[in-house]
Amino acid sequence: MSIRNHKDLMGILKTGQVVARIRDLMKKEAKPGVSTYDLDQMAKQCFEMYGAKSAPMFDYQFPGYTCISINHEIAHGIPKKETILRFGDLVNIDVSATLNGYYADTGISFVIGNTNNNLSRLCDTAVDCTGKAIQEATTGNPLRMIGKSIHQVAKANGFTVIKNLAGHGTGKKLHEEPEVLVYEEKRDRRRLSEGLVLAIESFVSTKSEFAVTGHDGWTLTTKDKSFVAQCEHTVIVSSKGAIVATQ
Repeated sequence: MSIRNHKDLMGILKTGQVVARIRDLMKKEAKPGVSTYDLDQMAKQCFEMYGAKSAPMFDYQFPGYTCISINHEIAHGIPKKETILRFGDLVNIDVSATLNGYYADTGISFVIGNTNNNLSRLCDTAVDCTGKAIQEATTGNPLRMIGKSIHQVAKANGFTVIKNLAGHGTGKKLHEEPEVLVYEEKRDRRRLSEGLVLAIESFVSTKSEFAVTGHDGWTLTTKDKSFVAQCEHTVIVSSKGAIVATQ
Protein backbone atom coordinates (compact mmCIF):
# COMPACT_ATOMS: atom_id res chain seq x y z
CA MET A 1 0.00 0.00 0.00
CA SER A 2 0.92 3.65 -0.14
CA ILE A 3 0.27 6.10 2.67
CA ARG A 4 -2.61 8.36 1.70
CA ASN A 5 -3.29 10.29 4.88
CA HIS A 6 -2.40 10.73 8.55
CA LYS A 7 -4.59 7.78 9.56
CA ASP A 8 -2.61 5.46 7.30
CA LEU A 9 0.68 6.77 8.66
CA MET A 10 -0.35 6.33 12.28
CA GLY A 11 -1.80 2.88 11.53
CA ILE A 12 1.45 1.58 10.08
CA LEU A 13 3.57 3.17 12.81
CA LYS A 14 1.39 1.76 15.60
CA THR A 15 1.42 -1.77 14.16
CA GLY A 16 5.16 -1.44 13.60
CA GLN A 17 5.68 -0.57 17.27
CA VAL A 18 3.69 -3.62 18.34
CA VAL A 19 5.70 -6.12 16.28
CA ALA A 20 8.99 -4.46 17.24
CA ARG A 21 8.18 -4.77 20.96
CA ILE A 22 7.21 -8.42 20.56
CA ARG A 23 10.36 -9.12 18.53
CA ASP A 24 12.57 -7.54 21.18
CA LEU A 25 10.82 -9.34 24.05
CA MET A 26 11.18 -12.71 22.33
CA LYS A 27 14.85 -12.09 21.63
CA LYS A 28 15.43 -11.14 25.26
CA GLU A 29 13.69 -14.30 26.51
CA ALA A 30 15.39 -16.65 24.02
CA LYS A 31 17.70 -18.49 26.43
CA PRO A 32 19.04 -22.03 26.77
CA GLY A 33 16.31 -24.37 28.00
CA VAL A 34 13.43 -22.32 26.59
CA SER A 35 11.33 -23.93 23.86
CA THR A 36 10.30 -22.14 20.70
CA TYR A 37 6.70 -22.90 21.73
CA ASP A 38 7.27 -20.98 24.98
CA LEU A 39 8.50 -17.97 23.00
CA ASP A 40 5.53 -18.18 20.66
CA GLN A 41 3.13 -18.21 23.62
CA MET A 42 4.75 -15.01 24.89
CA ALA A 43 3.95 -13.48 21.51
CA LYS A 44 0.36 -14.74 21.74
CA GLN A 45 -0.10 -12.96 25.06
CA CYS A 46 1.35 -9.75 23.61
CA PHE A 47 -0.88 -9.86 20.55
CA GLU A 48 -3.89 -10.17 22.84
CA MET A 49 -2.66 -7.38 25.11
CA TYR A 50 -2.23 -4.99 22.16
CA GLY A 51 -5.44 -6.05 20.45
CA ALA A 52 -3.49 -7.26 17.41
CA LYS A 53 -3.61 -10.51 15.44
CA SER A 54 -0.79 -12.70 14.19
CA ALA A 55 -0.55 -11.95 10.46
CA PRO A 56 0.71 -15.37 9.30
CA MET A 57 -1.96 -17.10 11.35
CA PHE A 58 -4.68 -14.68 10.20
CA ASP A 59 -3.71 -14.55 6.51
CA TYR A 60 -2.28 -18.04 5.91
CA GLN A 61 -3.40 -20.25 8.82
CA PHE A 62 0.25 -20.70 9.85
CA PRO A 63 0.51 -23.10 12.84
CA GLY A 64 2.08 -20.55 15.17
CA TYR A 65 1.74 -16.93 16.18
CA THR A 66 5.27 -16.19 15.00
CA CYS A 67 7.88 -17.91 12.84
CA ILE A 68 10.92 -19.20 14.77
CA SER A 69 13.68 -20.85 12.76
CA ILE A 70 16.70 -22.60 14.28
CA ASN A 71 20.20 -23.24 12.88
CA HIS A 72 19.92 -24.54 9.29
CA GLU A 73 16.32 -23.38 9.02
CA ILE A 74 16.02 -20.09 7.16
CA ALA A 75 12.46 -18.96 7.75
CA HIS A 76 8.86 -20.03 8.50
CA GLY A 77 9.96 -22.40 11.27
CA ILE A 78 7.03 -23.74 13.29
CA PRO A 79 7.25 -23.17 17.08
CA LYS A 80 7.31 -26.51 18.92
CA LYS A 81 7.42 -27.70 22.53
CA GLU A 82 10.18 -30.17 21.65
CA THR A 83 12.46 -27.55 20.08
CA ILE A 84 14.60 -26.45 23.03
CA LEU A 85 17.12 -23.64 22.61
CA ARG A 86 20.79 -24.35 23.36
CA PHE A 87 23.96 -22.31 23.63
CA GLY A 88 25.31 -21.56 20.17
CA ASP A 89 22.00 -21.95 18.33
CA LEU A 90 21.33 -19.58 15.45
CA VAL A 91 17.78 -18.29 15.95
CA ASN A 92 15.55 -16.27 13.66
CA ILE A 93 12.39 -14.67 15.02
CA ASP A 94 9.91 -13.21 12.53
CA VAL A 95 6.94 -11.26 13.89
CA SER A 96 4.13 -9.80 11.80
CA ALA A 97 0.76 -8.47 12.87
CA THR A 98 -2.43 -6.84 11.73
CA LEU A 99 -3.96 -4.14 13.90
CA ASN A 100 -6.97 -2.02 12.94
CA GLY A 101 -6.55 -3.08 9.32
CA TYR A 102 -2.83 -2.25 9.05
CA TYR A 103 0.08 -4.68 8.78
CA ALA A 104 3.75 -4.59 9.77
CA ASP A 105 6.50 -7.20 9.55
CA THR A 106 9.89 -7.51 11.26
CA GLY A 107 12.53 -10.12 11.97
CA ILE A 108 15.98 -10.64 13.47
CA SER A 109 18.57 -13.41 13.65
CA PHE A 110 20.94 -13.87 16.59
CA VAL A 111 23.08 -16.47 18.32
CA ILE A 112 22.18 -17.81 21.76
CA GLY A 113 25.04 -16.87 24.06
CA ASN A 114 27.08 -15.32 21.22
CA THR A 115 29.31 -18.42 21.36
CA ASN A 116 30.02 -18.65 17.63
CA ASN A 117 31.94 -15.70 16.20
CA ASN A 118 31.30 -16.60 12.56
CA LEU A 119 27.53 -16.92 13.09
CA SER A 120 27.48 -13.69 15.08
CA ARG A 121 29.28 -11.99 12.20
CA LEU A 122 26.67 -13.45 9.82
CA CYS A 123 23.89 -11.91 11.93
CA ASP A 124 25.70 -8.57 12.12
CA THR A 125 26.08 -8.60 8.34
CA ALA A 126 22.35 -9.19 7.88
CA VAL A 127 21.66 -6.13 10.04
CA ASP A 128 24.16 -4.09 8.03
CA CYS A 129 22.62 -5.28 4.75
CA THR A 130 19.14 -4.22 5.77
CA GLY A 131 20.37 -0.94 7.20
CA LYS A 132 22.14 -0.08 3.96
CA ALA A 133 19.09 -1.10 1.93
CA ILE A 134 16.82 1.14 4.00
CA GLN A 135 18.99 4.10 3.03
CA GLU A 136 18.00 3.41 -0.59
CA ALA A 137 14.25 3.58 0.18
CA THR A 138 13.78 7.18 -0.92
CA THR A 139 11.23 8.59 -3.31
CA GLY A 140 12.24 8.26 -6.97
CA ASN A 141 15.10 5.85 -6.32
CA PRO A 142 15.16 2.66 -8.44
CA LEU A 143 13.63 -0.30 -6.60
CA ARG A 144 16.56 -2.48 -7.71
CA MET A 145 18.99 -0.39 -5.64
CA ILE A 146 17.61 -1.98 -2.46
CA GLY A 147 18.64 -5.45 -3.62
CA LYS A 148 21.94 -4.19 -4.99
CA SER A 149 22.94 -2.74 -1.62
CA ILE A 150 21.99 -5.95 0.23
CA HIS A 151 24.03 -8.12 -2.12
CA GLN A 152 27.03 -5.78 -2.09
CA VAL A 153 27.28 -5.69 1.70
CA ALA A 154 26.90 -9.48 1.93
CA LYS A 155 29.66 -10.06 -0.66
CA ALA A 156 31.97 -7.54 0.99
CA ASN A 157 31.75 -9.61 4.18
CA GLY A 158 32.40 -12.94 2.45
CA PHE A 159 28.77 -14.09 2.33
CA THR A 160 26.11 -14.52 -0.33
CA VAL A 161 22.31 -14.10 -0.39
CA ILE A 162 19.33 -16.42 -0.79
CA LYS A 163 18.11 -15.38 -4.22
CA ASN A 164 14.69 -17.03 -4.18
CA LEU A 165 13.57 -15.20 -1.03
CA ALA A 166 12.68 -11.53 -0.98
CA GLY A 167 11.15 -8.64 0.85
CA HIS A 168 7.76 -7.32 -0.18
CA GLY A 169 5.21 -4.61 -0.08
CA THR A 170 2.93 -4.62 2.95
CA GLY A 171 0.38 -2.46 4.75
CA LYS A 172 -3.13 -3.68 3.96
CA LYS A 173 -2.09 -7.33 3.61
CA LEU A 174 0.99 -9.10 4.89
CA HIS A 175 2.38 -9.65 1.41
CA GLU A 176 1.77 -7.14 -1.36
CA GLU A 177 3.53 -5.92 -4.47
CA PRO A 178 6.27 -5.10 -5.16
CA GLU A 179 8.62 -7.99 -4.52
CA VAL A 180 11.84 -6.57 -3.05
CA LEU A 181 14.76 -8.72 -4.20
CA VAL A 182 17.98 -9.22 -2.22
CA TYR A 183 20.10 -8.73 -5.34
CA GLU A 184 20.00 -6.34 -8.27
CA GLU A 185 17.76 -7.16 -11.22
CA LYS A 186 19.17 -4.69 -13.75
CA ARG A 187 16.17 -5.05 -16.07
CA ASP A 188 13.82 -3.71 -13.38
CA ARG A 189 13.04 -0.07 -14.20
CA ARG A 190 10.53 0.57 -11.42
CA ARG A 191 11.06 3.52 -9.10
CA LEU A 192 9.93 4.00 -5.52
CA SER A 193 6.91 6.22 -4.95
CA GLU A 194 6.23 8.52 -2.00
CA GLY A 195 4.52 6.73 0.88
CA LEU A 196 5.04 3.18 -0.40
CA VAL A 197 5.16 0.69 2.49
CA LEU A 198 7.82 -2.01 2.18
CA ALA A 199 9.10 -4.90 4.29
CA ILE A 200 12.81 -4.79 3.50
CA GLU A 201 14.68 -7.91 4.53
CA SER A 202 18.05 -9.49 3.93
CA PHE A 203 18.75 -13.22 3.74
CA VAL A 204 22.52 -13.57 4.15
CA SER A 205 24.03 -17.02 3.66
CA THR A 206 27.35 -18.68 4.45
CA LYS A 207 27.25 -20.47 1.07
CA SER A 208 23.96 -21.56 -0.48
CA GLU A 209 21.97 -19.19 -2.72
CA PHE A 210 18.63 -21.01 -2.71
CA ALA A 211 16.02 -22.07 -0.16
CA VAL A 212 13.94 -25.24 -0.30
CA THR A 213 10.70 -26.08 1.50
CA GLY A 214 10.91 -28.76 4.20
CA HIS A 215 8.69 -31.80 4.73
CA ASP A 216 6.26 -29.88 6.93
CA GLY A 217 5.29 -27.67 4.01
CA TRP A 218 6.32 -24.49 5.80
CA THR A 219 9.93 -24.45 7.01
CA LEU A 220 12.52 -23.17 4.55
CA THR A 221 16.03 -24.63 4.67
CA THR A 222 19.15 -24.97 2.52
CA LYS A 223 20.09 -28.25 0.87
CA ASP A 224 23.76 -27.99 1.88
CA LYS A 225 23.13 -27.01 5.53
CA SER A 226 24.35 -23.46 5.01
CA PHE A 227 23.52 -21.03 7.78
CA VAL A 228 21.35 -18.02 6.92
CA ALA A 229 20.64 -14.84 8.88
CA GLN A 230 17.77 -12.43 8.30
CA CYS A 231 16.99 -8.89 9.35
CA GLU A 232 13.69 -7.25 8.41
CA HIS A 233 12.04 -3.88 8.95
CA THR A 234 8.83 -2.32 7.72
CA VAL A 235 9.57 1.08 6.20
CA ILE A 236 7.70 3.91 4.52
CA VAL A 237 9.35 5.42 1.46
CA SER A 238 9.86 9.18 1.79
CA SER A 239 11.66 11.95 -0.08
CA LYS A 240 13.37 12.80 3.21
CA GLY A 241 14.57 9.22 3.78
CA ALA A 242 12.79 6.06 4.78
CA ILE A 243 10.61 6.07 7.90
CA VAL A 244 11.31 2.86 9.85
CA ALA A 245 8.12 1.68 11.52
CA THR A 246 9.72 -1.29 13.32
CA GLN A 247 12.86 0.30 14.76
